[in-house]
Amino acid sequence: MNIHRIHRFAAGSACVVAALAFSSLLFCSCDDFLDESPKSAISHEQAFRTTTDLLNNAVLPVYNHIGGNQDSQGLQGTGRGVFDFNSLTTDEAIMPTRGGDWYDGGFWQTLFTHSWTSGTASMKDMWEYLYQQVIRCDEGLGHIDDYVSKNGAQPLTTTYAAELRAIRAMYYFYLMDLFGRVPIVDKGTVLYATTSSLQQESRSNLYRYIVSELQASLADLPTDRSNQPGEYYGRMTRPVAFFLLAKLALNFEVYGDDDWTDQQRPDGSIVGTTDCAKAFAPLSPFAYCIACCDSVEAYGYELEDDFSQNFEPTNEDSQENIFTIPMNPTLYSNWYCYFFRSRHYSHGAVLGGASENGASATQEMLDAFGYPDADGQPTDHLDPRFAKTFYAGTVTENGTTVYEDDGTTPLVYYPRQVRLNLTGSTFEKTAGARLHKYANDPNANADGRACNNDIVLFRYADVLLMKAEALVRCGLSGNEQFNMVRTRVGLPSAEATLENILHERMVELAWEGWRRNDMIRFGIFTHPYTDRPQLSGEQSGFTTVFPIPADIMVMHPTWHQNPGY
Repeated sequence: MNIHRIHRFAAGSACVVAALAFSSLLFCSCDDFLDESPKSAISHEQAFRTTTDLLNNAVLPVYNHIGGNQDSQGLQGTGRGVFDFNSLTTDEAIMPTRGGDWYDGGFWQTLFTHSWTSGTASMKDMWEYLYQQVIRCDEGLGHIDDYVSKNGAQPLTTTYAAELRAIRAMYYFYLMDLFGRVPIVDKGTVLYATTSSLQQESRSNLYRYIVSELQASLADLPTDRSNQPGEYYGRMTRPVAFFLLAKLALNFEVYGDDDWTDQQRPDGSIVGTTDCAKAFAPLSPFAYCIACCDSVEAYGYELEDDFSQNFEPTNEDSQENIFTIPMNPTLYSNWYCYFFRSRHYSHGAVLGGASENGASATQEMLDAFGYPDADGQPTDHLDPRFAKTFYAGTVTENGTTVYEDDGTTPLVYYPRQVRLNLTGSTFEKTAGARLHKYANDPNANADGRACNNDIVLFRYADVLLMKAEALVRCGLSGNEQFNMVRTRVGLPSAEATLENILHERMVELAWEGWRRNDMIRFGIFTHPYTDRPQLSGEQSGFTTVFPIPADIMVMHPTWHQNPGY
């Protein structure tokens, strides 16, 4: 079944006015708008008569929006959304200004320098996207409840409800991680709330809610592999939920603290005694993280022999990927724009399309991979994953040199010449190592953006590194899990210290959307990066969350803005 097919159904006697601005979330009478009864429409009763109808019209439509092809839509694959706010704000990726390209009102510089405000472009769009998905899950759960009230509970209705609750919890995870204090919008709120009744939750309460929703869903979720074709391809399953629970438990000291501006977090030894840790009782959060990682592993995930297989056009057969956004240029409308957005114009032309000559690796990312201090030949210390992650030096495709627009000058990327503002530089168009992690798909459409490479959201290498970190934070050895990731790419074994684990996460998970999360957990997100000025008051830690968008605050005058904004 094509789970990303557009599903249409009529809402019958009520239609949701889930305003993009998330202002009132009220229901309205369709009769008050247009009194039409087109013969092509189906009634509410027809749309939800059977469990198959519930699947097609209440559950599967939610998955149409995990990816996207417009700015700020989707968890990954598009620009100016969740991925960019989690990556271009860190020391792993930079969007340099290249003359007339990539200034865009200073948006990209704002991300890199942590100088955003509550009115920063696209922040509200990201907020709206995430809450739209929460509301879609709420609507689906409402339809399931209606069906059960008329027909009684059935195994499938229980499974579908668990699936939607877990997906909704995933979206709340991103909302909590990005914005801190946000409202919980359940089915009743969507149906009946007014603007004034929507109240912010403390971050710790929201954290407990997300954990409890995932825990309550586990027993009724299917055990299938979500990343591989089949009935549950691209859907929420039990291993996906266990991955999220592990991520939540590992970040307990961040999410469980309502005053995240003080930079004071427990050291792990007493974490089990705090009130928020009761969500994981009788285990401490780090012990619970280890147990969840073991639960994921129990479903047979393993590292691929070749690191790159996880990102190939045929990566739906990966034994390592856990949760992906399914991609197919003839079936789905999702895009993966980062390869297109990074490569030079001439590079894109050789691959049969266009490109935007933008995002590059930072100096810090080059250091992590062991790239030479000056542009030149790779050294013995260069991490073997570098060539699988970035283009650098003279560019070749299929053994053929790529030339610049003049047709005679070989195209060369100069990684160490990257700066935030390259305007007027000799290397204005060629500075920076460019993304190579996702292999080029020769059958892609839309200049390579509509490709067959499924977008990787969660994978087993992350599970191993999470477990290693949790073990170390518990005073135990994480060497086994840590070195499974290293030796897979031919690196020698090393000690699994917290410093080494953070480094390994940077190079293994480069440009996969986790760097901001990692930097905050390790307390380094507010450190200045290359070309970045020290900002007044930044050591207060306010940049560890984004501000509630200004327009949203106007609509909710009783809400409190995040500290520092």
